[in-house]
Amino acid sequence: QVQLVESGGGLVQAGGSLRVSCVASGGTFSTYAMGWFRQAPGKEREFVAAIGRSGGDTYYANSAKGRFSISRDNAKNTVYLQMNSLKPEDAAVYYCAAGELVYRTPRSYDYWGQGTQVTVSS
Repeated sequence: QVQLVESGGGLVQAGGSLRVSCVASGGTFSTYAMGWFRQAPGKEREFVAAIGRSGGDTYYANSAKGRFSISRDNAKNTVYLQMNSLKPEDAAVYYCAAGELVYRTPRSYDYWGQGTQVTVSS
């Protein structure tokens, strides 16, 4: 059983940057693909970015391309999401997820964190 704990959310002004982190425990981190998703009030959970087991392959939603960067440190059991040029529409609860393969759909991931709130002021 893998436990995921996100951190690093907070309040940032539009145009600013934020890095959220997700630490995994209870499993072999390097055997899992990792994804970041977000959910705003009244909206469905949506894909943001994903990274393969070794970190060599990354995938982004169109809304994240060019602004967000996903990375992982397998020695620290941690996956990161660096978010730059934040917009008010990026405000949401950000969740990390672990799964066998890199997918863009939430149901394809087996383990989820509790989420961290990102608020972007205009």
